[in-house]
Amino acid sequence: MKRRNFLAGTLTGLAVVANTQHVFAQALAQSPLPGLPGAANRCLVLINLQGGNDGLNCVVPFGNPQYYQLRPTIGVARNDVLSINDKVGFNPTMRSFKSMYDKGMIAVVQSVGYPNPDHSHFRSTEIWQTAAPDKYEHTGWLGRYLDDANLPKDNLFNGVALAQVLPEVMVAGKTDVPAIAQINGYGLISDRNNSASMAYTKLVSDNRLPFSSPYLAHVAEIEDHAQKGSQELPKLIAGYKPAGSYPATPLGRSLALAAQIVGSNLGTRVLYVQHGSFDTHVGQKATQDRLLGEFSDAIKAFYDDLAAHGADNRVLTMTFSEFGRRTAENASRGTDHGEASPLFLIGGGVKGGMYGAYPDLSDTNMGNLKFDTDFRSVYATVLERWLGRPSAPILQGQFSTIAALG
Repeated sequence: MKRRNFLAGTLTGLAVVANTQHVFAQALAQSPLPGLPGAANRCLVLINLQGGNDGLNCVVPFGNPQYYQLRPTIGVARNDVLSINDKVGFNPTMRSFKSMYDKGMIAVVQSVGYPNPDHSHFRSTEIWQTAAPDKYEHTGWLGRYLDDANLPKDNLFNGVALAQVLPEVMVAGKTDVPAIAQINGYGLISDRNNSASMAYTKLVSDNRLPFSSPYLAHVAEIEDHAQKGSQELPKLIAGYKPAGSYPATPLGRSLALAAQIVGSNLGTRVLYVQHGSFDTHVGQKATQDRLLGEFSDAIKAFYDDLAAHGADNRVLTMTFSEFGRRTAENASRGTDHGEASPLFLIGGGVKGGMYGAYPDLSDTNMGNLKFDTDFRSVYATVLERWLGRPSAPILQGQFSTIAALG
């Protein structure tokens, strides 16, 4: 079997990644810690608003005249804002989301960021996904959770990324996580051809290869997990009947699949979904309004679906974006890379409402919003109060929690 076919077979339609730290026996340096109570059967869905969502046109400070001075053409008109109080409200495309907020299902955490922020998409995304602003880390914070949580080793779906490529946030040291873009086509290319499948299996199990490698057994284990997972998942979720009116968008399809996985009780503890791009340097309003509307409608359908199956109270959804945008619009009626922005906690045991201080438009970091809440405090809250694990070993530091979860 040719090497390029081996690589194509492992990469197309399926991604199961073993972290290099694991491959080279550099195990995560921590001892298992006892879990916290109340986390049985809970699931976290993490939604990446890729590209840097503009927080000011998402949670709009319509009560502040300075907002309209900074954004004379792209600011959301006062009469269009879906008001939360007399100062702030949601973008008008987020009506479904606002209805969930009014029911107490959504916590808005304002001004979230980290010290000495980076304005690069690549580095800031890495920082949010690894929870390591001051160093380079090779595992994601949810990957470290999966390694820490003492989950069943024979469950191939403890964590699932609904994406073409495994995101860094789900990269673990000891846990294989599948990346699934869509259920149709999920699998190894070699499995579609009997002779190729046999050759692939023979390759990873042959101990007579003309070289000696200490990693071949690990490669074979990953291949075995990938092959079994791709064969089992369609069967395991086949009996699930969706009950939500999902929009025909990539996010709608991803959340429909997420509901199937959650509702089929596969033991999945974390799911990753992505939406965007929100990188709105030019003509921001039309693009962001469309994306926020798609997000709003898909989230509503997701929780309607979960509720119909009695699963809505055991699923917490959290959003994040690598950064917000600058306070002032640019000459192209867009916004450039900024710093702090809001994130949302949805469903589950959320105590709905507004948390943290709304950004002060008069006190900026050279035109960028200053952060009030360190994102690792939100992560610590989710880990401890939702997933039931001590956060310090996973986040590699102690961070205060917020009151948005029971």
